[in-house]
This record gives sequence, structure tokens and C-alpha cells, in this order.
Amino acid sequence: MRLVSLDHVVLTVHDIERTSRFYQDVLGMEEVVFGGGRCALHFGQQKINLQPVDVSHEPIAQEQVPGTADLCFLVESLDSAIARLNAASVAIVEGPVFRTGARSPILSVYIRDPDGNLIELSQPQDVVIACDERPEAQAKEKGAPKSNR
Repeated sequence: MRLVSLDHVVLTVHDIERTSRFYQDVLGMEEVVFGGGRCALHFGQQKINLQPVDVSHEPIAQEQVPGTADLCFLVESLDSAIARLNAASVAIVEGPVFRTGARSPILSVYIRDPDGNLIELSQPQDVVIACDERPEAQAKEKGAPKSNR
């Protein structure tokens, strides 16, 4: 099996309307209603499903605790993100600070959503941090054209 991407995550929240409004107003996500009135927040090619803490449908995660997520979102411009946070009076918990992202170093600020989840907003930095030394990656690289970057 080979995983290809992450489709969605589910956040357990105290107040779906309040959480949805925060992610729409502060982060620019779009609310989508699906499957019997359930609420999701769409951005890029992903979505976040919002689930009330007292949900009764199955299957669900074994523990339903609001405020336990730590999510990182990539932004085009961290300066623009900071300006938007300031305009919305959202406190920056930490940053800007450099961190290690999945594909490159990132410059990040941290905020909290209404349930206390830690939200990292990050701008990728235009550098390469490592090469993939797995044999299958090395085999692919041998046949690939070389980049000038």
C-alpha cells in the first residue's frame, strides 16, 4: 500500500457555529454542508469536518476531546497572514519562528482556535533540507533530468 495524500481531518468542537465562523473569517476557509447537515471547512484540496463533542454516530475516534489538535497550514505570504490575524484581533502565541516542514523549512506563527487547538500558519522557504536516500527514490532520481536549482 502507498498513501498518496490526506483528504480530511475531523475536529471535535464545543460549538460548530463558532468554530466555523473563526475558520471562515480568520483563515478564509469555505463552509460546506454535507451528509445530513454535517459541517466541513474547505480550503485548497482538503477539508476539515467539524464534529460536536456530543456526537452519537459511529465510527468516531476513541476519545472526543476538543482542543487537542495541532494543525499546520501553509500560506502564500506569512506577512499577509499576520496582517489578517492582527485585523481580526487574533493573538499570536509564538513566532515568527523557523521550523521544519514536510517538504522544506517553514517560517511559522502559532495561534489558537476557539477550542484551544494549536494552529500553525507557515510559509515554505525556498531551500532543500535533505535528499531522499531510500533506494527507490535514488533509482527514480538517476533517470530524472537534473534541475538548475
